[in-house]
Amino acid sequence: MFKRVKEATYLTAEKAWSYRAILRYFYMQHERMREFLFPEEIYEYIKQFDEFRDYTIESLHLDLDALVKWGNLIARQELGKSKTVEEFKKKRFRYQCTPYTVEFERMLMELEGIGETFGGSLERTQFERLYQSLQKIEKIATNQVQESNQECTQVWEDALTYFRQITQNTSDYIAYINSEEVEERMQTEAFLIYKDQFTTYLRDFIIALQGTALQIQDLLLGVSQKELEGFFTKVIQHNEQVFRLEEKNEENPLNEYEEKWKSMEGWFLGNEHGESEYEMLQNRTNESIRRITRVVQRLGERHQHFRSRKKDYLHLAKWFDSIEEMEETHELSSVAFGVFHTRHFHIDHIPTDNIYADVWDEAPMEHETKPMIRNYRERTRPGAVTSNQKKKEETMRQYLEQKQHEKKLIEQYIEGNEIRVENLPTVETHVRKLLLSWIGKAMASKNQTIKTELGRRVHVVMSQERVTLQSKDGALEMPKVTFQFIDDRGHNHERTTKL
Repeated sequence: MFKRVKEATYLTAEKAWSYRAILRYFYMQHERMREFLFPEEIYEYIKQFDEFRDYTIESLHLDLDALVKWGNLIARQELGKSKTVEEFKKKRFRYQCTPYTVEFERMLMELEGIGETFGGSLERTQFERLYQSLQKIEKIATNQVQESNQECTQVWEDALTYFRQITQNTSDYIAYINSEEVEERMQTEAFLIYKDQFTTYLRDFIIALQGTALQIQDLLLGVSQKELEGFFTKVIQHNEQVFRLEEKNEENPLNEYEEKWKSMEGWFLGNEHGESEYEMLQNRTNESIRRITRVVQRLGERHQHFRSRKKDYLHLAKWFDSIEEMEETHELSSVAFGVFHTRHFHIDHIPTDNIYADVWDEAPMEHETKPMIRNYRERTRPGAVTSNQKKKEETMRQYLEQKQHEKKLIEQYIEGNEIRVENLPTVETHVRKLLLSWIGKAMASKNQTIKTELGRRVHVVMSQERVTLQSKDGALEMPKVTFQFIDDRGHNHERTTKL
């Protein structure tokens, strides 16, 4: 797995244009069961392209040697068919492409057919075929039916093929409908033509998926691991009968079959790592149907918005013209245009936030209409000037009492003209908030010195060590902080009774 794949060098080499043309011809002949090719035949094929107009037979031999060196071709010397002495002296080779080359070219052919968009499809019949194959495996594993080793191998290969097609096709198709290109096409008016076909395709797939997948889930839950071992043993015995010159792998193939069966179970039933891929596929398909519905709704609204109503008005005008009685004309007008003399007032008062409340269930609202004249002024009543001096004095007195109380509380925590957080007992809530505000102001200052609300200057010293400050409303983990009270000259002084 970790070795360098030198067989892929021809895809990115400087002369990839000639290497790829040569190996594409080898692949085409391999599909026609022609394994060995001579240089003359290859040269005749590639000379028909304009890119090889100046290409010589010597250049072809150099390219063939490079491809043999990289492991894309196998050269075999041909000795028995030399017609001249010159051909005998010049080693004549015939070439055969290697399995790596065949698989590379097969993959490239598929990619070229796909293009730049995802392929895939949502086939309902694949789930039914997988279910039929799993039914046969269940009957063979539970000894309900006796089958040969060859038939067991064929049934197992069919189940793997259908399962592989389901996983690849569904994942590719979901990626396709979620791609940017499909998203852009959905926003165009032309998508309205295909929306019914698209929705029906997804809906039919969901219906078939739900019916068959539930049967597959029940079947997977009903087969035990021990019963499957007997079935896989027959498959292994048949594969061992296939004649191979190479040495057979000594690893136990039973583990490989069991892992593939677990992968199948995980796709339909899920595993310890999360939900099943079947549930994810169902959710993705339902979401795609909802997305299509939203897109179609928006396109329909846009189409209605820009639609001309000229024909509607002409039809309505002819209708009015055909009526002879005026009273009948008034009746038609009331139905077509509503009542003309109705007035609606808009005010900013919102009586309730309930959007489902009816108008007649709400209390009536008053609206004052002001006259639209230039000299209109609202009537005002003269009012006396009231004095709030007593309220101001009472508010000031309460504020000063609160500050005096805070001073007394802070004074009782000062020791040696300092407050050390680690030495504080359980403090009041507002004391904790006051100390934290001092720390915040000090961090914004250059020298960590501030002037407090109490009239004192404080220098805050913070340490990396962590301490716990206990207060009446809980415990706070914080850095070890020391508050140093200083005078106007910047020196510590003795504690006083005032802050």
